[in-house]
Amino acid sequence: MSSTVVDAVAVRALARQRHDVIVAEVRRRGVVRVSELATLLGVSDMTIRRDLEMLDEAGMVTKVHGGATLRAERSSDEPGFEAKSLRNMAEKHAIAMAAAAMIAPGSAIGITAGTTTWQLAYHLVDIPHLTVVTNSVRVSDVLYRAPRSDRTVVLTGGDRTPSDALVGPVALATLRTLHLDVVCMGVHGIATQAGFTTPNLQEAETNRAFVDSTQQLMVLADHTKWNVTGLSTIAPLDQAATVISDNALPAAARTALKQMVPQLVLADPQFNEVPAPFETRAADRRRVNG
Repeated sequence: MSSTVVDAVAVRALARQRHDVIVAEVRRRGVVRVSELATLLGVSDMTIRRDLEMLDEAGMVTKVHGGATLRAERSSDEPGFEAKSLRNMAEKHAIAMAAAAMIAPGSAIGITAGTTTWQLAYHLVDIPHLTVVTNSVRVSDVLYRAPRSDRTVVLTGGDRTPSDALVGPVALATLRTLHLDVVCMGVHGIATQAGFTTPNLQEAETNRAFVDSTQQLMVLADHTKWNVTGLSTIAPLDQAATVISDNALPAAARTALKQMVPQLVLADPQFNEVPAPFETRAADRRRVNG
């Protein structure tokens, strides 16, 4: 690899790191000034302004005169795939790695659309004898580009949404005939009352068909999804067998999820190691032990 290419990769990596810090600061404080971000990150005001323009275009913050504010989201808001793929990249990578470690060779698995499940696909390419059913164009593309003779990939077909999910009658007809060992599902939001949600009605219906196809629902969601409510509920929290998030998940969220979900796994974005899950709930231990 040439030094020019290496330098370009390094520049993009630094920009992504700045973007993560900027978004985190805006979420923490609600509003932040260009000069404050420049001091925090040790870069020029001009660099911060360019960063804010990119983040505003991606729908992650709202650029205002002299700084940025938190973007107000409605339950029907649905950012596109490219915008979502920029958010919390380290957390998504760690979550995907933890999820892949729980997939057994020879499994028949379902993967719903989303940027975290897209990351999961990269970690599945070396697992042998998988049958993968997905409604994600992006997931299918990752697996197609890393072919294996012992892997089968089924793309459901259907109408394409802003998150590159295939939805509608064709997808539903495919999913309703299947029985999957595990379904790995990405979500827009998680809340105690609303459960797992998405802003897209058709995507919610398709994801419910995925949920109905398995007894082992694995939800992949970084900490920013907590207390976010999309327009349509996919499933209640207690329908998940496992939730995989990251270690920035708030204490209240951990408490609520441990009461309702048999297994909660928290990945650490700073380390490339698979985290140990929390203990299952007492009721589930009794069920497993008879």
